Amino acid sequence: MKVIPLLLCAVVLASSYPKSARINLKEVETQIDSIVTATDGKFGIAFKDLQTGKTIYRNATESFHAASTMKTPVMIEVFNQARQKKFSLDDSIQIVNNFSSLIDGSPYSLDISSDSDDSLYALLGKKESIRTLVYAMITVSSNLATNLLLQKIAARNVQRTMRGMGLKDIQILRGVEDSKAFDAGKNNTTTAKDLSIVYEKLARKKLVSRKACDEMLDVLLHQKFNEMIPGMLPKKVKVAHKTGSISGVQHDSGIIYLPDGRKYVLVVLSKDLKDAKKGIEAIARISKIIYDHEIQ
Repeated sequence: MKVIPLLLCAVVLASSYPKSARINLKEVETQIDSIVTATDGKFGIAFKDLQTGKTIYRNATESFHAASTMKTPVMIEVFNQARQKKFSLDDSIQIVNNFSSLIDGSPYSLDISSDSDDSLYALLGKKESIRTLVYAMITVSSNLATNLLLQKIAARNVQRTMRGMGLKDIQILRGVEDSKAFDAGKNNTTTAKDLSIVYEKLARKKLVSRKACDEMLDVLLHQKFNEMIPGMLPKKVKVAHKTGSISGVQHDSGIIYLPDGRKYVLVVLSKDLKDAKKGIEAIARISKIIYDHEIQ
């Protein structure tokens, strides 16, 4: 007669133990804050669980140099204009390295040594499809592909589309290495919160069209630079993301897909970093802390 109560007690204890061992969101925030405090530089963080709606924001509305995270909004506008039948993604663009400054139309060229991908430079004078250029812009962060696409779609249209999404803090004003525009204060900037909204809309397939979202997510899933958000995560975890790196800046932003089908958005921006490697490590650690919390 006493066996049943003992079994019930054991069941209750077994079922309640994991709950008591769970790391709550406040503890996650504390761990993240300790990483940020220990790293020379400033961080902007936006996390959102797309199932529960829970969030973590740190300096989420502060402006940061967008670096190559601006290439995701550029991709969205490419797909947007393709849907409007302005061109087909399979149309070709001639590969040139001659662009016009936003300020006065004066010509400038990209420095191959400053580009993370040099393969397109070997094709100058030849043609490549818009689809291929989008893939290069995102997966290997080709600056040349970015400027060729911006020359096709115009930065002002990227800006207009971001405003149409209700995003007031993403500024896409100029091409890569337009030094005259940069010196005049025409810079590409973003906030962690606005960029997280971009990825949430992509994840929910509420940008351009469901088909376009599927295609854009597939490109983001093929990202070649995986030291930051995916850096400390298990290989089975898929991450659709875009990085950004310049002097003193390391960014990563995207959607993390858990093996059970759940997903969340994470954007970590940084500036004034004294050590790039420590900035990369900090972002990877922040990502791992959030992942560990999400899989509990």
